[in-house]
Amino acid sequence: MKYIIFLAALFWTVFVSFPMGLSFADDVKKLEDIENRLSKELVLSDLLRYAYRSNPSITSSKESWKMFIENYRIGKSYPDLQLAATYFPSPIETRLGPQDWNLTLSQAIPFPGKLTQKGKILEADTKISKLKLDKTIKNIVTSISASFYELNYIQRAVEIAKANFNLNQELIKISETAYAQDKALFYDISKAQAQTGQIQYDILLLEELELTEKAKINTILNREPNAFLGKAADLIFREVVYRLDEIYALSLTHQEDILIAGEKVNQSEEAIKLSRYESLPSFKLGLFYAAIGDPDVPTPPKNAGDDAIGIQLGLNLPIWFGKNKSEISKATASKRKAQSDKLVIANQIKEKISRLWFKLQNSKRLITLYEKQLIPQSIRSVQTAETWYRQGQGSFSDFLEIHATTYNFQLSLARAIADYGKNLVLLEQMAGVILDKKIEDKRGIITHEK
Repeated sequence: MKYIIFLAALFWTVFVSFPMGLSFADDVKKLEDIENRLSKELVLSDLLRYAYRSNPSITSSKESWKMFIENYRIGKSYPDLQLAATYFPSPIETRLGPQDWNLTLSQAIPFPGKLTQKGKILEADTKISKLKLDKTIKNIVTSISASFYELNYIQRAVEIAKANFNLNQELIKISETAYAQDKALFYDISKAQAQTGQIQYDILLLEELELTEKAKINTILNREPNAFLGKAADLIFREVVYRLDEIYALSLTHQEDILIAGEKVNQSEEAIKLSRYESLPSFKLGLFYAAIGDPDVPTPPKNAGDDAIGIQLGLNLPIWFGKNKSEISKATASKRKAQSDKLVIANQIKEKISRLWFKLQNSKRLITLYEKQLIPQSIRSVQTAETWYRQGQGSFSDFLEIHATTYNFQLSLARAIADYGKNLVLLEQMAGVILDKKIEDKRGIITHEK
């Protein structure tokens, strides 16, 4: 029989722990798969999945949320029973005999409805904690995305700089040959060499910035700062499908800071209702037991030595009306403060949205300007300057100057593309939703996609 019980207990232990162990093993396997991909190519979705499973800030926020859930359950419960025992070294003599000791068991009972009201306040704390978890996740998403866009820019800038460095090496040879043939000045050689040196410095600086940005990404992923990361995947241009006024409206219903402020307003309203219970009594119900010994009298009563049992009923008397009134006034002031705080936060969010919207549109204009006009024009100018130089109609110095301008335009385009992505991510954080997609629900209403 004992063997069967042992097997049953062992099976139950394995059965209960198996899903948890399987889930943990599954997470580890997914992290290993993503880890392998990170060493080859960095894809933003892989970075976000990895961070969600490994970032300690997210784990901390999850546990904080669980704490508030348990606090809600604790706060809604009745107070613990109280047990008091009294022993009399010199027993108190009564008609039925000496009282040796007694026990009192009591339970405090709040006024009906008070615990429920307290639970509503604690429930608001739970909702706020959940919103803070959502905010933490979005902050990590924003940090990872911004670093990804910055790393993409740096790596793209390194490619541009190296390509221009190789081209400048050719230009130095051309300038030296031209100088030997009296077709260029020594100044042209010096200028070509100076431009090449500047590009070398740019490459060195960019490579160090790449290491710094990778260390930042690794720390967000809870990896070693020098852990290897591959090349960032090419960026996909995402067009915003909402107007500015629509983004303002979206932020009021989806931005975590505003939602947290709204929950605090609701919580303060419930606190006003709870404060009104302070003027109502709470109760105390108890059971009393006294141990009575045998009386030392010649003619004891018939019920001598019988133990005593009693029922206790008590209540507190909230007669200090000034104090109770102050509790209500305090809760009311707290509500007005919460309402004002919500307006302040909403206005701050709108101001940030307006500023980010300008930056986003400016980055978009710069992308169009460089892609459609400046870079194509500068490339044609380089070709024209080279042709004129070979035909003796232009100077080599002009050719170098136009080439340097094209190089700067290429870097500026890469910078504008990265800035557009970073500003879009920050704007989505302020709006609380993804801004490049709209979906239509079954009722035909256009809404956002979370």
